[in-house]
Amino acid sequence: MMRGTADKVTLEDRIAYAQAGDQTTQNSLLKTYQPFIAKCVAEVCKRYIDPRRDDEFSIGLFAFNEAILSYSPDRGSSFLSFAKLVIKRKVIDYIRYMQKRPAAVSLDESFDEEKMENPTEIAAVLEKYEQQQDARHRKEEISEFKQKLKAYKLTMNDLVESSPKHRDARDSAVRTARVLYNDPNLREYVYNKKKLPIKDLLKIVNVSKKTLERNRKFILAIFIILDEDYRYLQDYLKGVGK
Repeated sequence: MMRGTADKVTLEDRIAYAQAGDQTTQNSLLKTYQPFIAKCVAEVCKRYIDPRRDDEFSIGLFAFNEAILSYSPDRGSSFLSFAKLVIKRKVIDYIRYMQKRPAAVSLDESFDEEKMENPTEIAAVLEKYEQQQDARHRKEEISEFKQKLKAYKLTMNDLVESSPKHRDARDSAVRTARVLYNDPNLREYVYNKKKLPIKDLLKIVNVSKKTLERNRKFILAIFIILDEDYRYLQDYLKGVGK
C-alpha cells in the first residue's frame, strides 16, 4: 500500500489503512488512543476508569475498534467524534444489560441475614438510578444533536418553529426524510451540501415543492436523527412516517 511521509499521514489515512486490512496500523490505533477511550468511558460512568481492571474499558476498546472499521468520512463528522459516540452507546448498552441481570452470588460468600436488604427497596433504588441515568444520557444525546444541527445551520428553536403541527403533515415529513436517507445519491448530496435536494426529491415523493420548502428544517433534522445513533431521539420516530 502506497503511503506518504510519516508527517503527512493523517488520522483519517490511518483509519483507511486499518479498514484495508493493515493490522499493524489497527493495533497501533487501539494502543495510541487508549487514554481517549478511557476518557470517553469515564464520561459515561462518571468515575475514574482503570484500563487494567474495569470491564467498561474493555467494552470501550471493542467499540473503538468497531468505530475504526465502520467509520466513513462522508458522514460529515470527524473520526474521533464518531468514535466517541460509538463508545458511549456501547458502554450505555453494557451498563443497562448489567443492571437487568440477576445479581450473581459468589459460592465463597457466607450469607449474613443482617446485611440482606428488602428486595422491594433494592428494586426501587435500581429503578430510580436507571431513571437518573436515562435522564443524563438523554441530556447528553440532545447536546450532541444540537452540535450536529449547527453543521446544517439549524437550532432547536428552528425545529420547534418549523415542526408540522398536524400529525398527517408530520408523518409525511418523516416519510420524506426516510426516503431521503435511504437513497445513497440523495444522502450523499445532503452530506456534502447540508441542504435538501428539493428538485430530485420532487421526482420521488408525492409532496409539493411548497410543502418541502416549508418543512425543510424539520426534514433535515429527521435526516440527522436517522443518520446518527441517537437512541432516545429515534424512539420518537418509532411508528411515525411508516
